Amino acid sequence: MLEKLKAEVYEANIALQKHGLVILTWGNVSGIDRESGLVVIKPSGVEYDKMSLDDMVVVDLNGNVADGSLKPSSDTPSHIALYKNFPNIGGITHTHSTWAVGCAQAGAPIVQMGTTHADYFYKSIPVTRDLTVEEINNDYEYNTGLCIVEAIKDLGASEIEMPGVLVKNHGPFTWGKNAAESVHNAVVLEEVAKMFVITKMINVSAPPMASALMDKHFLRKHGPGAYYGQRQ
Repeated sequence: MLEKLKAEVYEANIALQKHGLVILTWGNVSGIDRESGLVVIKPSGVEYDKMSLDDMVVVDLNGNVADGSLKPSSDTPSHIALYKNFPNIGGITHTHSTWAVGCAQAGAPIVQMGTTHADYFYKSIPVTRDLTVEEINNDYEYNTGLCIVEAIKDLGASEIEMPGVLVKNHGPFTWGKNAAESVHNAVVLEEVAKMFVITKMINVSAPPMASALMDKHFLRKHGPGAYYGQRQ
């Protein structure tokens, strides 16, 4: 199972570059094996063009390296905090994609303006609060993860209803049932951020979409009576 997870996480990391979400070494994807409690994640500071499957790093939920010769991503503690608090997720993606980072730096939640947003995110995508000086100076990355968890709880949503957050002055984190789905949600979040900014550029007074339409689009894909897509 661990070798399969390594391959999935490696392919998901490579997909970030394919989708134009990362340049240089900006970003990382992880996946977790819930049975063993082991997490596979991208190594720190390794360029995507030079990265291989064997470079993937395995850590436990205390951040200890269980397998791999390279240092894990510096964002590993953030991923661990999310895995500990969000039991329904199996993969996490973090990027510095342009439009999402723009919103994060502006401290602007991505408001649900249309059906593309509502197909994936049940409410406005929140921005985390500012970290305190103490949180920055002590366990910064882990506290970043806890701040993400806090933002989801404050929103009154589950990690399934809101599979992504903007970290203030930093960038987006997304998650899903596995590494590939977390990347998928990162792609969607970036496009939704772009659509939001363009909408506000055209009409700064444009209101959020109607709640009934938001409900319809989210629930037809994710609700108990979901009917979007093919079913076996």
